[in-house]
Amino acid sequence: IGCGHGCAYCFARYVAKKIGRKSEEWGSFVYVKRNAPTVLKREIVKKKRGTVLMSSVTDPYQPLERKYNLTRKLLEILAFHDFPLTILTKSPLVLRDVSILKRLSDVEVGFTIVTLDERARACFESHAPPIVERLEALRQLKKEGISTFVMLGPILPGISDRELKKYVEQMADLKIDYLLVDRLNLKAGNWTSIKRALLNYDPKLLPLYEQVLFRENDYFDKMKDKIGSICKRYGIECVFCY
Repeated sequence: IGCGHGCAYCFARYVAKKIGRKSEEWGSFVYVKRNAPTVLKREIVKKKRGTVLMSSVTDPYQPLERKYNLTRKLLEILAFHDFPLTILTKSPLVLRDVSILKRLSDVEVGFTIVTLDERARACFESHAPPIVERLEALRQLKKEGISTFVMLGPILPGISDRELKKYVEQMADLKIDYLLVDRLNLKAGNWTSIKRALLNYDPKLLPLYEQVLFRENDYFDKMKDKIGSICKRYGIECVFCY
């Protein structure tokens, strides 16, 4: 529970309330479920076969994974039973486990990349790996024959939208299988950290965010049309979460 990446826009911080850590800064704590492999071994034989997503809440390859190897242990179990698997991460650490992933008959690995602007990454995803490392990891995974996708989520107004053509060109060059897109959502009190990141990156964007997030507008509908059009031009399948 928790995530060392501590991204400003993350709304998974709602889990902090469940363990009484609501007042603490998101990214400052992680509770490690060290018995997860034991539990999975026991439960997987009773579960109906279906796609496993690692992970919908926080990153399966956050910094502490280097110490605890929980994700790797879980992958070993999933590979033994050959469960379909989707991985979504921000970390090139996933390359460590390529040999296990290649044992799965149905697996895909996705990277969240909300911008190609490294300075914006440093403000909004201060403890997450640099963008260039994620792009190179996608390239390596494709070389290994593993299906890949990228999540442009959340769209950051005034940042993600300024580089869309360049962004999609980059993804086309990497030959990703599809692009997953989501809007910026205000949940679980993440506006405070979003605003702080904005002030560090470019205070002039603050009025735009207040307009897009707090007033009625069609910004994300227009973005959906624009992204869809550019992806079609470059032959990339585009899936929207909103």
